[in-house]
Amino acid sequence: MAILQDKRIVLGVTGGIAAYKAVDLASKLVQAGARVDVILTESAKQFVTPLTFEALTKQRVHSGVFEGWSEAEKGHISLAEEADLIIVAPATANSIARLALGMADDMLTVTHLAASPRGTPIVIAPAMEHHMYLHPATQQHLETLRSRGASIVEPEHGRLASGAVGVGRLATTERLIAAIERALARGGPLWKKRVVVSAGATQEAIDPIRLLTNRSSGKMGYALARAALHAGAEVTLITTPTALPTVIGATTVRVQSALDMRDAVAAHAAGADALIMAAAVADYRPSSVADEKIKKSDDDLVIQLVRNPDILATVETPGTVRVGFAAETTNHEQYARDKLVRKNLDFIVMNDARAAMGAESNAVTLFFRDGRAEPLAEASKAAVAEQIIQRIADLVAGKPD
Repeated sequence: MAILQDKRIVLGVTGGIAAYKAVDLASKLVQAGARVDVILTESAKQFVTPLTFEALTKQRVHSGVFEGWSEAEKGHISLAEEADLIIVAPATANSIARLALGMADDMLTVTHLAASPRGTPIVIAPAMEHHMYLHPATQQHLETLRSRGASIVEPEHGRLASGAVGVGRLATTERLIAAIERALARGGPLWKKRVVVSAGATQEAIDPIRLLTNRSSGKMGYALARAALHAGAEVTLITTPTALPTVIGATTVRVQSALDMRDAVAAHAAGADALIMAAAVADYRPSSVADEKIKKSDDDLVIQLVRNPDILATVETPGTVRVGFAAETTNHEQYARDKLVRKNLDFIVMNDARAAMGAESNAVTLFFRDGRAEPLAEASKAAVAEQIIQRIADLVAGKPD
């Protein structure tokens, strides 16, 4: 989550039972490299103490408008001036109303007012009893905040503190962080550009039980999808079955076989600004699939294979930046450059299949259409993905509108 590194986040915690969940959010933000300044309302302190947040953030918790400040600070003004983003989580019905009405009677509301004219991103995460959330007044206040540029993280459906079941549970920490990242990505190098990423190992059925596949984990493709989101893109992730967590914020299209992948890419890549084929697509599939489980016998089993279509070579995407991957075990550069030309790519990412598949890190070389070769030092797949996305952003920026 490099997008959070060194960012200054103001976390407003208001007085709902979900206030305890803000502790996990603060912890995760700090772990991601952000500085977190917490504002607790008086009601919030009935549910969680300032000491809890101070222990996690190593920063003083703010509450009263008239609390003492050091010479270098100017109260809510300095918090507003220095904040890269303000998130209110949980946001109660009362706090949402006061923010929408522009009230200025505690540290949270005055900080919000001081930050809003500066264009500081504001994220509001409601949490309350479902009748309160669905009340027209609450919905109108949320629409007012949305119209002023705030991002609203809708609450989830489930069991509420009252014992009722309905919409009102605070969004998960993962969803809150994804919303923060999306808000910070506003205006990024791929802002409002459409990027399609494929990921994972395709699976080719032999019978209803068995299949042919490969060792690809999908980690590189998922890292590229996240990096594209962090750059501001609208991302479609076409993925085979993996054990990886969902990329929150991306539109996820789930496929299984190479033919499924081809159809999904053809449907979603049309008109995209960039297509990144990071999936490990099977070159072959069984010529026929048995209707029932193939039983063991004394004879050897022979499975006839037929070629799968080359997706990048067959799917036409005029005006789209096209990026492929070459996972090789020998003659790395030769095979990569051959694929670069044959698949009509802007550049191809070459790596050693034995070292990269399933690993947390990657070392790659980028081969470009103009003949350039750019090696990227071994790093985490997330870090490598960020560099690849930056190269794609440069190419997208150079394309005619």
